[in-house]
Amino acid sequence: MSHKVSAVLIAYNEANIIEETLKALTWCDEIVVVDSGSTDKSQEIYAKYNCKILIREFDGFGTQKDFAFSQAKNDWILSMDADEVLSKKLQDEIQEVLSQETIQESAFNLPRTLIFLDKRISSETKTPCLRLFNKNKGGVTLDKVHETIRVEGKISNFKNEMLHYSYRNIHDYFNKFNRYTTLASEEYIENGKSKSKFMIIVRLPITFIQFYIIRGCFLNGFAGFIWSLFSAFYPVVKYTKLVELKMQRK
Repeated sequence: MSHKVSAVLIAYNEANIIEETLKALTWCDEIVVVDSGSTDKSQEIYAKYNCKILIREFDGFGTQKDFAFSQAKNDWILSMDADEVLSKKLQDEIQEVLSQETIQESAFNLPRTLIFLDKRISSETKTPCLRLFNKNKGGVTLDKVHETIRVEGKISNFKNEMLHYSYRNIHDYFNKFNRYTTLASEEYIENGKSKSKFMIIVRLPITFIQFYIIRGCFLNGFAGFIWSLFSAFYPVVKYTKLVELKMQRK
């Protein structure tokens, strides 16, 4: 390839899926993994794929990824989550772009599709996620959760998808749910944000209708119903934790 690329991941106890993730990245010039201290077999899997491994205590998604990106030796970075797998067609599409002598874009969106309860979820199908970028043109926000990559310059979209196997089971879903809602509420209170109790109450039915009806999750059967329900529950818990934190600080 004319332009070398570093695949960069942050991970913690993802041995159940990360091998599939890494298999789809073997064409990259290097794979950088920043691990938060996994206690499963993740380290053995990293070694199989000649990853550059760094151990760093987790202090938020944004700061963890910012550190990981700083460890990449190439200008072009492919930012991946440990539970995401590039399709073969998307791998080819990315390599074709990187083989060009000159790339006009600063970054590219990768279409991501969530697999939940063995179903593709309509509301999360081919969602554009900015993942391939030139680190000289931007970087990641330092948010504790729901961090984003921001760049200056042109952004284009790839056509082929990557699959997102975010949850091993419902137990794993709620482990992540609890972690993310806590981090989000802590970040909100640090930034002085608030939410009225009335808005928390009405948020659940409104969000459920958005996901289940408007965004088409009713087409996904039982899995679509459960995803819509959980998605509606998420902001209620997040903002209730914010209310609780405010009460504790009075």
